[in-house]
Amino acid sequence: MSMRTLRKLHGDDRENLNVPEIESDDDEAAGYVAKSRISKTKKKAKVENLYDLLDADDKADEEVEPTDDKTSQQTAEKDETPVENTGSKKKRKKKKKKNKDQHVTETAQIEEEDEIDASIREVNRLLDNHNIGERNVASDAHSLPSSGNKPLLHVEHRNLNPDTELKRIFGSRVIREEGMRRRHQGRRRQKLCWLTTPKDSWAPIGKTGLSMRLLEQKAGCQYFLFEHSQSYQKVQFQFCDAVESMNPQNILDVIQLAPYHIDGLIQLSEIFRMNEDMNMATEIIERSMYAMEMSFHPMFNLATGTCRLEYRYRENRCLFLAMFKHIASLGNRGCNRTALEFCKLMLSLDPDADPLCALLMIDFYAIRATDYEFLIRLYNEWEAHRNLSQLPNFAFSLPLAYFLQAEGDATLREKADEKLQESLLMFPGMLAPLLDKCGVQADASATHAFFKQAEYDDIINFSDPVALKQLIALYAGRCHVCWKVPNVMEWLERNVKEVLARVAQKDPLVETYKTKRLSRYKGTPRNIYRHILVSEIRSATATLPQDVASTVLSYDPLPPLDSVEAYKRPSRPSRAQTESSAFSMFLRSLMPNFNPNEAVPDGAVGGEGQPLRQGVGALMDAMRDLMNNIRVGNPEEGGQGAGAEAGQGPNGDEEHLEEWD
Repeated sequence: MSMRTLRKLHGDDRENLNVPEIESDDDEAAGYVAKSRISKTKKKAKVENLYDLLDADDKADEEVEPTDDKTSQQTAEKDETPVENTGSKKKRKKKKKKNKDQHVTETAQIEEEDEIDASIREVNRLLDNHNIGERNVASDAHSLPSSGNKPLLHVEHRNLNPDTELKRIFGSRVIREEGMRRRHQGRRRQKLCWLTTPKDSWAPIGKTGLSMRLLEQKAGCQYFLFEHSQSYQKVQFQFCDAVESMNPQNILDVIQLAPYHIDGLIQLSEIFRMNEDMNMATEIIERSMYAMEMSFHPMFNLATGTCRLEYRYRENRCLFLAMFKHIASLGNRGCNRTALEFCKLMLSLDPDADPLCALLMIDFYAIRATDYEFLIRLYNEWEAHRNLSQLPNFAFSLPLAYFLQAEGDATLREKADEKLQESLLMFPGMLAPLLDKCGVQADASATHAFFKQAEYDDIINFSDPVALKQLIALYAGRCHVCWKVPNVMEWLERNVKEVLARVAQKDPLVETYKTKRLSRYKGTPRNIYRHILVSEIRSATATLPQDVASTVLSYDPLPPLDSVEAYKRPSRPSRAQTESSAFSMFLRSLMPNFNPNEAVPDGAVGGEGQPLRQGVGALMDAMRDLMNNIRVGNPEEGGQGAGAEAGQGPNGDEEHLEEWD
């Protein structure tokens, strides 16, 4: 083989892969090697990423070089063999020239693509540097580099389904078999949704008369509003009449007329809950959420955290109430991760007003779901403008999250100790009810004068004892299960002793926090009242004022003062205004539910109501029920009167009063 051929094989111009025309028969191997290099380069261009085209030629050369010796040997052997056919030589020359032209075209295309890819790589490099800078700024601001990629109130779709969490707890096989059993029992298939899993036994959704429209877009958020059609408004008026009648059967009649009337379903769920039928109460709440989701606006996205529903609009409140009750049922079932996602969703709908005070329970579900990073991030981002440290639940849940997250980290353990000691100095009255709920016998340090409830009450009575006592009772009643763990109790005991040592040394923080307690908590906001009423934690509801506890409707507890209603219920004459006979008025006054200001039902104005015989029969039934309720039970029968069969206590309504006491 000639030296010229060897130079061409080893390549003085490897980048362009330019193969000159070979006129000699002995140089056939050179054309073969160049052709193999082109084919390998084309394969690399298809397999490798477009960004690696610049290095494709070098890689092809590296793959060809180890085989050059064998190729040269084969070429030498061919040189020794005589040429038998001259016609095949001409064909090889034509084919070789054609391959050369094709190679030049492909090389030009590769060079053009290389210029484009180089430009793309340069742009991506600049964008990557910009994104890295933004992530560094976010991590410095929140001290959580891993959490800056998603918004704080971002909702994971799969975490809204409690079956996902139940599969992690009990296994997918159990949940799958239960789902198959329910599916075989059902009649029809329902539409899939995010908020709940519809059951096949539910009535078809159809047209409910409920819809949603987009109000406005501002500050990167979209504001929506539920709307009621004319038919839905008529059903709403009938529902209000049924609630005022104090007869659950009337509410059932409304539900039979409109199976997906939201307020009716929420009120009916409350009736089943009072009768301790929790499964049916939960299912009815899920039905209401299913009906509302089917009426969502196409732009209403639950996962983004930028969709808003203002609570001051009457039509929007039902979604908040249904979510709150659904969160409580999820917590009772042990689905704490799902409950946390619904808390974030409810908080994202109206984060400024927080109408049901999701901040008072989101810390509990974050700890129960072991999502400590979210709780710490929420505190770090919202403390500046929401003063979360002034809420007792965050003051104690934050150090608990640091402690549970430490796992041998001395820095986090010291931070947890510091935060807990500050919380005990700020809220010394939390220790006694927390230990009482945990069932722990307090030692000498816990019964110190600084932590005594009597002295604590004397301090608070200087301003307003109700506001702070309600928050403390609410946290102790809900979150005491998080503190019953043995290692947590040991950690709490150690820090209580440290706090007493600081009190004995007259730490200036003791007086500073005392001044803050005296100047704050002078009144209970309306949303906290609303949260306590809906949560129904006995230790907290016992502190509510009587006027707040007695004038509450389950489907709309404590409407906001700036409430906005799209339509109003038409006024009707009262019973006292339409009653023509004084004797019939006297008979009606004997009924236990008599109200002279009660509105007359439709068709009963002017004395055209029910016949006299039916009225007397209803009166006798009411009197009979009244006598049965006040009858004293026989001690031999367990002291239960007739009222026990109706879901009441042995002494009628006295059991309910004892619970409030």
